[in-house]
Amino acid sequence: MKHRSILFVCTGNTCRSPMAEAALRAELKRRRIGWYKVASAGLSARAGGAMSAHAMQALKEAGIPFDESFASSKLTEEMILGAHAVVCMTSAQEKALSAYPNVTSFPSLCGREITDPYGQGIDVYRVTLRELRECLPRVIEVCCPKIQNPKS
Repeated sequence: MKHRSILFVCTGNTCRSPMAEAALRAELKRRRIGWYKVASAGLSARAGGAMSAHAMQALKEAGIPFDESFASSKLTEEMILGAHAVVCMTSAQEKALSAYPNVTSFPSLCGREITDPYGQGIDVYRVTLRELRECLPRVIEVCCPKIQNPKS
Protein backbone atom coordinates (compact mmCIF):
# COMPACT_ATOMS: atom_id res chain seq x y z
CA MET A 1 0.00 0.00 0.00
CA LYS A 2 1.25 3.45 -0.86
CA HIS A 3 1.46 5.83 2.08
CA ARG A 4 0.48 9.47 1.90
CA SER A 5 2.43 12.11 3.76
CA ILE A 6 1.27 14.91 6.06
CA LEU A 7 3.89 17.60 6.65
CA PHE A 8 3.64 20.12 9.49
CA VAL A 9 5.46 23.43 9.03
CA CYS A 10 6.49 26.07 11.56
CA THR A 11 9.40 28.47 11.76
CA GLY A 12 12.31 26.60 13.32
CA ASN A 13 11.07 22.98 13.48
CA THR A 14 12.03 22.62 17.14
CA CYS A 15 8.72 23.31 18.95
CA ARG A 16 5.31 23.41 17.26
CA SER A 17 5.77 21.25 14.18
CA PRO A 18 7.61 18.40 15.98
CA MET A 19 4.90 18.40 18.66
CA ALA A 20 2.22 18.33 15.94
CA GLU A 21 4.08 15.52 14.16
CA ALA A 22 4.26 13.39 17.32
CA ALA A 23 0.67 14.14 18.34
CA LEU A 24 -0.79 13.32 14.91
CA ARG A 25 1.29 10.17 14.60
CA ALA A 26 -0.02 8.99 18.01
CA GLU A 27 -3.62 9.89 17.13
CA LEU A 28 -3.45 8.08 13.78
CA LYS A 29 -2.07 5.02 15.55
CA ARG A 30 -4.84 5.22 18.16
CA ARG A 31 -7.43 5.35 15.35
CA ARG A 32 -5.66 2.53 13.51
CA ILE A 33 -5.05 4.68 10.46
CA GLY A 34 -1.85 3.34 8.97
CA TRP A 35 -1.72 4.75 5.48
CA TYR A 36 -0.27 8.17 6.40
CA LYS A 37 3.27 9.14 7.27
CA VAL A 38 3.80 12.28 9.32
CA ALA A 39 6.79 14.62 9.18
CA SER A 40 7.70 18.21 10.00
CA ALA A 41 9.98 20.97 8.78
CA GLY A 42 10.68 24.64 9.36
CA LEU A 43 10.73 27.63 7.06
CA SER A 44 13.84 28.98 8.81
CA ALA A 45 15.08 25.80 10.45
CA ARG A 46 18.70 25.02 11.09
CA ALA A 47 18.95 21.45 9.83
CA GLY A 48 19.88 18.95 12.52
CA GLY A 49 18.74 20.99 15.52
CA ALA A 50 17.27 19.20 18.52
CA MET A 51 13.64 19.40 19.60
CA SER A 52 13.13 21.93 22.38
CA ALA A 53 13.50 20.40 25.86
CA HIS A 54 10.15 21.95 26.83
CA ALA A 55 8.49 20.44 23.75
CA MET A 56 9.82 17.02 24.75
CA GLN A 57 8.67 17.55 28.33
CA ALA A 58 5.15 18.54 27.24
CA LEU A 59 4.91 15.45 25.00
CA LYS A 60 6.18 13.17 27.79
CA GLU A 61 3.69 14.62 30.27
CA ALA A 62 0.87 14.00 27.77
CA GLY A 63 2.02 10.42 27.19
CA ILE A 64 2.72 11.05 23.51
CA PRO A 65 5.64 9.03 22.13
CA PHE A 66 8.25 10.83 20.05
CA ASP A 67 11.71 10.24 18.64
CA GLU A 68 14.16 11.58 21.21
CA SER A 69 16.81 11.77 18.48
CA PHE A 70 14.59 14.13 16.44
CA ALA A 71 16.60 16.45 14.18
CA SER A 72 15.05 19.56 12.64
CA SER A 73 14.72 19.90 8.87
CA LYS A 74 14.65 22.98 6.68
CA LEU A 75 11.60 22.97 4.42
CA THR A 76 12.36 22.22 0.78
CA GLU A 77 10.25 22.31 -2.34
CA GLU A 78 10.79 18.56 -2.67
CA MET A 79 9.17 18.06 0.76
CA ILE A 80 6.17 20.19 -0.22
CA LEU A 81 5.68 18.44 -3.55
CA GLY A 82 6.02 15.02 -1.93
CA ALA A 83 3.36 15.67 0.70
CA HIS A 84 -0.34 14.94 0.37
CA ALA A 85 -0.98 17.91 2.69
CA VAL A 86 1.24 20.60 4.19
CA VAL A 87 -0.21 22.14 7.36
CA CYS A 88 1.28 25.44 8.55
CA MET A 89 0.92 26.83 12.06
CA THR A 90 0.00 30.37 10.95
CA SER A 91 -1.72 32.25 8.15
CA ALA A 92 1.55 34.04 7.32
CA GLN A 93 3.31 30.71 6.80
CA GLU A 94 0.47 29.48 4.60
CA LYS A 95 0.63 32.72 2.59
CA ALA A 96 4.39 32.30 2.11
CA LEU A 97 3.70 28.88 0.54
CA SER A 98 0.53 29.83 -1.33
CA ALA A 99 2.00 28.84 -4.69
CA TYR A 100 1.45 25.20 -3.71
CA PRO A 101 -2.10 23.80 -3.86
CA ASN A 102 -1.52 21.22 -1.11
CA VAL A 103 -0.71 23.85 1.56
CA THR A 104 -3.16 24.80 4.30
CA SER A 105 -2.90 26.00 7.89
CA PHE A 106 -4.40 25.60 11.32
CA PRO A 107 -6.18 28.98 10.90
CA SER A 108 -7.74 27.77 7.63
CA LEU A 109 -8.68 24.37 9.06
CA CYS A 110 -9.50 25.20 12.67
CA GLY A 111 -9.93 28.95 12.85
CA ARG A 112 -6.90 29.59 15.04
CA GLU A 113 -3.18 30.08 14.84
CA ILE A 114 -0.99 27.84 16.94
CA THR A 115 0.90 29.77 19.63
CA ASP A 116 4.66 29.84 19.17
CA PRO A 117 6.13 28.80 22.52
CA TYR A 118 9.76 29.40 21.50
CA GLY A 119 11.72 30.92 24.37
CA GLN A 120 8.79 30.61 26.79
CA GLY A 121 8.31 28.44 29.85
CA ILE A 122 6.88 24.94 30.01
CA ASP A 123 3.34 26.20 30.67
CA VAL A 124 3.24 27.85 27.23
CA TYR A 125 4.42 24.61 25.61
CA ARG A 126 1.62 22.75 27.38
CA VAL A 127 -0.90 25.26 26.00
CA THR A 128 0.55 24.91 22.50
CA LEU A 129 0.32 21.13 22.67
CA ARG A 130 -3.27 21.36 23.90
CA GLU A 131 -4.13 23.69 20.97
CA LEU A 132 -2.56 21.24 18.53
CA ARG A 133 -4.40 18.25 20.00
CA GLU A 134 -7.74 20.07 19.96
CA CYS A 135 -7.29 20.68 16.23
CA LEU A 136 -6.23 17.15 15.27
CA PRO A 137 -9.75 15.81 14.61
CA ARG A 138 -10.25 18.52 11.97
CA VAL A 139 -6.78 17.97 10.51
CA ILE A 140 -7.53 14.25 10.19
CA GLU A 141 -10.96 14.90 8.69
CA VAL A 142 -9.61 17.20 5.99
CA CYS A 143 -6.05 16.00 5.40
CA CYS A 144 -6.31 12.27 6.11
CA PRO A 145 -9.41 10.99 4.36
CA LYS A 146 -9.69 7.25 4.28
CA ILE A 147 -8.14 5.83 1.15
CA GLN A 148 -10.90 4.05 -0.71
CA ASN A 149 -8.85 1.00 -1.55
CA PRO A 150 -6.14 0.70 1.12
CA LYS A 151 -4.76 -2.46 -0.50
CA SER A 152 -3.63 -0.63 -3.62
